Amino acid sequence: MPDSRIKNEEQYRALLEIGYSKEKSARIANTPDAGVKGGHAKPYNEWTKAELYQQARRVGIPGRSYMSKKNLIHSLRNN
Repeated sequence: MPDSRIKNEEQYRALLEIGYSKEKSARIANTPDAGVKGGHAKPYNEWTKAELYQQARRVGIPGRSYMSKKNLIHSLRNN
């Protein structure tokens, strides 16, 4: 039975199959437009700290309010 808290169940299952943890899979699958391809976003180093903070908030990165811009970029790329 699908989990109602997961927005993109298909992507969530695919991430689990390739070895991602349940937490990381859920975080990615619940990101708005997570499965949409297109490459229209600018690189993180061109984002403002406020934009990075909002993205970290969307994906559920803990401790984001204490992070520098550099740490936010690192966390978004590696979580």
